[in-house]
Amino acid sequence: MTVLLAWSNVRSQPAGFAGSFAAVLVAVVLVGSSGLLVAGADRYPDLDGVTGLLVLSALVSGFVSVFVVAGMLSLHVLRQRRTWGLLRSVGMTPRQVRRLVRAEALVVAVLAGVAGCVLAVPYAELVAAVMHAVGLTPRGIPVEVTWGPFVPALLLGPVVTLPAAAVAARKAVQAGPLEVLRDSAAQQRLMPWPRALTGMVALAGGGVLLYLVPRVPAESAVPTGLAATMVLCVGASALGPVLLRGLGAVLGAPVARLDPGPGTLATASLTTQPRRAMAVASPVMLTVALACTFLFAVTTSDAAAGVVRTGPSVWAAPVLVGSAVAYTVISVLNATAMSMSERGAELRLLRSLGITPRQLVRAICWESLIVTCAGALLGSLIAVASLTALGEALTGEPGFAYSLPQWLGLVAVCAATALVGGLASTRRARRGALSP
Repeated sequence: MTVLLAWSNVRSQPAGFAGSFAAVLVAVVLVGSSGLLVAGADRYPDLDGVTGLLVLSALVSGFVSVFVVAGMLSLHVLRQRRTWGLLRSVGMTPRQVRRLVRAEALVVAVLAGVAGCVLAVPYAELVAAVMHAVGLTPRGIPVEVTWGPFVPALLLGPVVTLPAAAVAARKAVQAGPLEVLRDSAAQQRLMPWPRALTGMVALAGGGVLLYLVPRVPAESAVPTGLAATMVLCVGASALGPVLLRGLGAVLGAPVARLDPGPGTLATASLTTQPRRAMAVASPVMLTVALACTFLFAVTTSDAAAGVVRTGPSVWAAPVLVGSAVAYTVISVLNATAMSMSERGAELRLLRSLGITPRQLVRAICWESLIVTCAGALLGSLIAVASLTALGEALTGEPGFAYSLPQWLGLVAVCAATALVGGLASTRRARRGALSP
C-alpha cells in the first residue's frame, strides 16, 4: 500500500522529484559508463593508466551524488512540510510518514537507475571517442554491454537515496501537525544535534588525515590528501547551515550597502533559510574542493618531481575534473530550480508591496552569487588545507602549486549556473500575474 501511494505521489508531482531523479540519473550514467570503459580497457595493458583514471572518476561521482541527492530530498521534504502536517493531522503516524518518504525515494531511485543504465551505453561510447580524439588513449576503448558494470550502477541509486531519505523523513516528522502548518519564513531548528555531532566528528577525522599526509609513505600522500578533502567536505556539509548563515551575513553586508534594497533582501533570504541555500552551495563546495585538490595535487607532484607534462598526459586531470564540473552544473540547476520554485508566493507578495521586477532580478542575482561565493570559499579552504599538507609531504615545505585561471574558471561556471537556474525558475513569479 505504501509503495502504491509513493508511486502515485511521484506520478502526480513530477516537478518535486525531478531534482532527485536527475541527480541519481547522472550518477548512474557516470558510474555505469566508467564501468563499461574499465571492462573494455582491461584487455589492453597499455590502457592501465586510463583504467585508474576511470575508476577514480566513478568514485568521485558516487561520492558527490551522496550529497547532491541528500540535498534534493531535504529540499523536497521542506517544500512538502504542509503536506506532511495535513497527513499527520488526519491520523497518519510518524512511522507511516517515514515509510512513505523512503518509499518515494526508492521509487525515484529505481526509475532513475534503469534510465541511467540505458543511457550509460551511448555515454560510454561518447567518452571513449573523446578520449581517443584528444590522444588520451592510443586506441579506441571497446564498449561491450555486459551485466557486470550495471550491478554497482543499479545499486548506487538505492544505496544513496535510502540513507538520505531516512534523514529527510526525520525532518518530516520532527514538528507536530499544527506546528508544521505554521507559515514561518525562519527555520525553527537550524542544527539538530545528530547533524552537529556528525559534522564535528567528520572535521576531527579530516584533521587527523591532514596530520597523517606528511607522515605516510610518499606514494600514499596523494590518496590520503584526497581522503582528507572528502572527509572535510562531509563535516562542512553537515555544519553547512550554520556556516552559511555566518558567511551569508559577512558576504551580504557589502552587497546590502552597494545595492540597499535587493542586496538586503538577498542577505535576509540566506540568513532565514540557510538549509535551502546550502542545497545550492553544497555541490559548489564539493566541486571546488575536489577539483582543486586533484588538479593542484597533480601540479604540485609534477613540480616536486621536475616533470613537465606534454601531449595526451595533459588531459588526464581535466578529464576527471570535467565530469565533476558537469555533475555540478546539473546539480546546481536542479537545486536552484527547486529552492526558487517554492518562492512564487513570496515574490508576488514583494511585487504587491511595490518592488519592481528589475529589483527582484537583482535580488535573485545577488543571492545566487553570495551562495556560490560561500560554497566556493568553503571548498577552497578545504582544498588549501589538504594541498598544504600534501605540499609538505612532497616538497618538505607547506606550499603547493596552483593555477588562478583554473580556480576562477571553476567558480565562474558555478556562478553562471546558479544565475541561470535562479532567473529561469522565478521568471513567471517575477513577471506574471500577482495571483498564482
